[in-house]
Amino acid sequence: MTLRKDSGQVLAFFALCLPVVLLPVGAYAVDATIVASREAGLQAATAQAAETAAQQLNVGVIRSSGALTLDPAAVSLVVAQTLATEEPAAVVDSSTVNGVDTTVVTSESVTLPFSLFAHTVRLHARASARLVAGYDSPGSRLP
Repeated sequence: MTLRKDSGQVLAFFALCLPVVLLPVGAYAVDATIVASREAGLQAATAQAAETAAQQLNVGVIRSSGALTLDPAAVSLVVAQTLATEEPAAVVDSSTVNGVDTTVVTSESVTLPFSLFAHTVRLHARASARLVAGYDSPGSRLP
């Protein structure tokens, strides 16, 4: 049996192409997983901050007129505290109050470990919540 002149070329081809093709694909998969995980955490923390902010009643307005409104100062404080607890690397871009509605916008910079395309990625999240009136007594909403 005689060996052909090109025997073993496929092995050499795979030995050279494997690191060039598969390693960047694996690095991209790791980067994408990290970004998706951090984005989910940021969105959950932003939603939690909005829900907590929607519970900050303006007691002075309730006592004077009986209307339900949110206290903007308390909302800003609670949003910052909740976000610092839930996602310490996140930054509050804005927290707005419009009567009984509140909207929280946050962002976070994430450093990628393999940085094939970019070294850092900026993630953004937005969540809204509304204060809803409860009931006067346990039987007040029954038909």
